[in-house]
Amino acid sequence: MTINAPVRNGDVARLRVQRRSLIVLVAAQILSGVGLAAGVTVGALLAQDVFSSTGLAGLPSAVGTAGSAVAAVAVGRVSQARGRRPGLAAGYLAGAAGSAGVVVAAIAGSPFLLLLALFCYGAGTATNLLARYAGADLAAPGNRARAVSTVLVATTLGGVAGPNLAAPAGDLARSLGIPTLAGPFLLAAAAYALAAAVLAVYLRPDPLLLARALKPERDSDGDGDGDEADDRPPAAAGGAAGSGNGEVDEGSQPVAHGVVASAEGDVGEGWRPVAQGVVASAEGDVDGGSRPVAGRRRPGVLVGAGIMAFTQLVMVAIMTMTPVHMRDLGHGTAAAGLVIAVHIGAMYLPSPLTGWLVDRYGRLVVAAASGPVLLAAGVVAATAPAGSATAFAIALVLLGLG
Repeated sequence: MTINAPVRNGDVARLRVQRRSLIVLVAAQILSGVGLAAGVTVGALLAQDVFSSTGLAGLPSAVGTAGSAVAAVAVGRVSQARGRRPGLAAGYLAGAAGSAGVVVAAIAGSPFLLLLALFCYGAGTATNLLARYAGADLAAPGNRARAVSTVLVATTLGGVAGPNLAAPAGDLARSLGIPTLAGPFLLAAAAYALAAAVLAVYLRPDPLLLARALKPERDSDGDGDGDEADDRPPAAAGGAAGSGNGEVDEGSQPVAHGVVASAEGDVGEGWRPVAQGVVASAEGDVDGGSRPVAGRRRPGVLVGAGIMAFTQLVMVAIMTMTPVHMRDLGHGTAAAGLVIAVHIGAMYLPSPLTGWLVDRYGRLVVAAASGPVLLAAGVVAATAPAGSATAFAIALVLLGLG
């Protein structure tokens, strides 16, 4: 006999809004990808002209990265307090304002104003990177990596188009009496502003706020499917020590002072105080179904942050200076834009595959695989023949994959 499991109203609403949210986020990512990539293509070149120094061409990238770091905290806090929609929209508006400021700085030839504007421009970059996580707010646990990668890969369309629009945007700027290299930032300002408008108007209901609203309904059902716990520790999900499937152990009480207590208040047989944030048996084996205890910092967060920091260091260093290096070797803006375009394509297009690999083999395995790829990118870039744009393209494809 076939038994049809009841479908909860919360699940239906969650899946429907998840699909809508992904569509809206994809549209915004395409637009913001144009803004992000346009600045990457000519930012160092513009700085080289304004500062009249190749040695300082990388400084604006550093300032923009600092702005991204500050904006990431601000956007994250706004999103946490008021939802994804106002947080992401505000971040893209700041990026649009920064892009417009770069144009003004280029016209005035002011290094100080250029650095200030690029600091604000970094907000658009940070928001573009943060937006991917909105795709996971309503996703099922087994599909979160793929949901993130779906939003991320949308950036590819804008990211590939942006650099290839650098030359036409420069022509438009020149026709308006604006420095040619400021043209892509005109494009970035429009793209970021449109991305903010798309999110402000269409990202309703807010996926993060809806996920919070649906959580009590799922928790109250107590069906133990592992989804409702939302990665919370047993103590935080009701105060009782439970197994990994979300069910509360019979006779258990809230975890107090780091030990598992029985219903009579005695320490359960075979259990010892909690160490390293997990419930462990007296023999020292970690329960396979245990989850971190509230208040404990997950070591995976620090590992992930370290990996991101080192990989970004390698990528940004090579990516930023490649257009400057190519121009010094006689290549034009169009050639540099094409190389950056294939780099961005290689960085985002494999995202669905990366998400699947993470779900299948784990985060550390995939992260470790990036090391040799980034090493190969650096070697190819350093040994590329002066007149070969193809060699630079190959190096930046590897850089994007890593």
